[in-house]
Amino acid sequence: MSNSYAQAVLRTTDIAEALRAAERLLDLADTGELEVDFEARVSTACELERLSGAMPEADWWSLGADDRHGSSRAGDVPSDFLPLFMSRWCMPAETVEPFLAAAGTVPAMVRWDFSGWPEAPEAGLGRGGTRGAYVTVCVNARDLYLEEPAADHTLYVHVKQSEPERAVWLAAQVGLEVMGELQMAPL
Repeated sequence: MSNSYAQAVLRTTDIAEALRAAERLLDLADTGELEVDFEARVSTACELERLSGAMPEADWWSLGADDRHGSSRAGDVPSDFLPLFMSRWCMPAETVEPFLAAAGTVPAMVRWDFSGWPEAPEAGLGRGGTRGAYVTVCVNARDLYLEEPAADHTLYVHVKQSEPERAVWLAAQVGLEVMGELQMAPL
């Protein structure tokens, strides 16, 4: 697993607002090769059923504090190991809305992965490559790890650790401002 660096640029209770802002950021990016990744923390059998339909062939692993450890790699039955963490990478962009509908109030994440950020001459930056080229919306969670459930949603831009000014520049391009500190994000 590698890491990225992310900066929060919007927190809202309106998921449609978060998605519109994500689209504005994606309009700046080189999305010639666009993929979407999904993650979710699942607690109930009903949530598992809904999200399994939206994330076919998802990887999963148990989150239980007890000694039971199950995973898709081991061929275990996921409903026997709730709560669990589900992940599905490389999905097409048109699957975002069905995924979010299935997620409902579950802490979940949508991450758009693309070819790079544009040149930011005002910030003294050339074109950004694939490393650090992501936009993430965390729904029903306050953090990138989906560990802090919330009634709101947070939009993040990802940049290279050595280019934090790119996050400030990107946010300004779409009428937003950075919030908090640049933080390491799981990928």
